Amino acid sequence: MNPPTLGTTASVSPVHIAERVAETIDRLFTTIDEWRDLLQAHLAADHAPNAATLDPLVEAFAVPALAADGLVTGAGFVAAPGVLSDAHWHLAWWLGGGDGIRRLATVDDPASDQFRDYTALEWWRLPAKTGNRHVTGPYVDYVCTDDYTVTITSPVVVDDRLLGVVGTDVLVDRLEHELLPLLRAGDESIAVVNASGRIVTATDARREPGSMLRLADLADALIPLRDSQPVRTRLAAGVEVIACGDTSLALVVGI
Repeated sequence: MNPPTLGTTASVSPVHIAERVAETIDRLFTTIDEWRDLLQAHLAADHAPNAATLDPLVEAFAVPALAADGLVTGAGFVAAPGVLSDAHWHLAWWLGGGDGIRRLATVDDPASDQFRDYTALEWWRLPAKTGNRHVTGPYVDYVCTDDYTVTITSPVVVDDRLLGVVGTDVLVDRLEHELLPLLRAGDESIAVVNASGRIVTATDARREPGSMLRLADLADALIPLRDSQPVRTRLAAGVEVIACGDTSLALVVGI
């Protein structure tokens, strides 16, 4: 007898649901990894990289992604300070939306009241620290979308030097549209959380995206996710925690 698959009325195991969630996120990771490799090759060959030559390269992969992938609402590269000869601080980031695709307008002058040091933000800070790709959020992205967003970033490194991060923005409502049918294939209440316990989506409408899932021992159980390590454990309350592959997300089952 064949095992039940999503789309049937039979209940699907939490492990299988976790695998399917991982597949959805891995599609984004694969795309970002391709961009990272392209940027690393370009920057390794250019002894004096500058925004004038780098930006067209970023635009060439970011704009088609925004046009083709319904999940992606932002994409691009953010340079480490001082890497580019003609721009000490620099974001090459494109946004998609109802008004079409446009480049994000930024303030790169530290003397301006509107300037923001992006190296202090989680989507930069964690990949820079760990050397691994990272899922930030959900958070309200007041710079780009004014909506709940997940940002996925990967470090761009040449000769052990961090040259920037490359990544995508994904609107949470689009991600929920992809993930909720997977979660509802199970027979228990399920939430997808990040490594900090912040909810990405949940079958219980009272558990809103961006809120913290506060359960005893959950924070400790999620610690391995920060290093993309596997997690499968049961909390004292009987709630099960299952990593979604190496995405740094996890299912919390039976909440």
